Amino acid sequence: MLYRLAAPALFMLDPERAHRLTIVALKAAPAMAPQPAGPLATEVAGLGFPNPVGLAAGFDKDAEVPDAMLGLGFGFVEVGSITPRPQAGNPQPRLFRLAEDRAVINRMGFNNGGIDAARERLASRPGRGPSTALRAGIVGINVGANKDSPDRIADYLAGIAAFAPIADYLTVNISSPNTPGLRDLQAEGELQALLAAIAGACEAATPPVFLKVAPDLAAGDHERIVRAALDNGIAGLIVSNTTLSRPPLRSRHANETGGLSGEPLRDLALDQLRRFRAVAGGELPLIGVGGIAGAEDAWARIRAGASLVQLYSALVYEGPGLARRIVRGLEKLMRRDGFGSIAEAVGSE
Repeated sequence: MLYRLAAPALFMLDPERAHRLTIVALKAAPAMAPQPAGPLATEVAGLGFPNPVGLAAGFDKDAEVPDAMLGLGFGFVEVGSITPRPQAGNPQPRLFRLAEDRAVINRMGFNNGGIDAARERLASRPGRGPSTALRAGIVGINVGANKDSPDRIADYLAGIAAFAPIADYLTVNISSPNTPGLRDLQAEGELQALLAAIAGACEAATPPVFLKVAPDLAAGDHERIVRAALDNGIAGLIVSNTTLSRPPLRSRHANETGGLSGEPLRDLALDQLRRFRAVAGGELPLIGVGGIAGAEDAWARIRAGASLVQLYSALVYEGPGLARRIVRGLEKLMRRDGFGSIAEAVGSE
């Protein structure tokens, strides 16, 4: 109710300023406990998730409010992307609401305060660490490379080394369209080199490492990415990041450059998930993200092969109660379709 009252005022502000005010408000809000394990509890990559609905990277770039978001009903939260060195990102304006399309276009460019600042904040979380994940809430850390880095593989290894002791899982983001050349790391030789370097650097105590991929893929890319992930011990694929494609849009911001997210991404992201599931079967867990705005969207992604789902853009239009609504809806859908657990439903379409 409070969000419905505040939303018109927030929508009058520049989107990036409105987002910053939201982060400030969340930091000031009373602490709420993370979600306990319920009927939707599931295990992925050795981690116990109280429910499969997660917050995607991009909302909390600097790991300022992971616990506040867990208190809003999310089963897990992914912070970042975080680069080794602080960087300002791309020039403003760089974030656009497409309200008529229930979408967002961003060209943020990995703006963040760097590893050291985020690590200090995350290390101070009470009850942190995989052994207390269900009590403290699961927090994944999404790592990226600096725009001007001479060695991007070294940047990813630095992020993994810095955050491995305090992360429940790590995500290697090579799919943002807003850092020039970053998606080139999805090409065959570059991907093998990156994942082999990560595999060589990871120790037994390193938390699960996920790989976040783009939705703008060509024939053959799915097989190649799955093979590289399996060969190098990647624990799961996050499908997918924002898209550079432009389906028909109504907003005046439709031609802005950057990655498109929200409702127009839904069908493309679902199709890409199905393609990865067809290749990977049950060998490689998949996390579905892109255009999820309700329980039916999340359920379709799970039935198509996602063990977990994530969302972000829909919060702009649906408000902070969205995660709880999706969780309640998923419980009803799971019972309706005769499944005893989320794990049973994964890939069942």
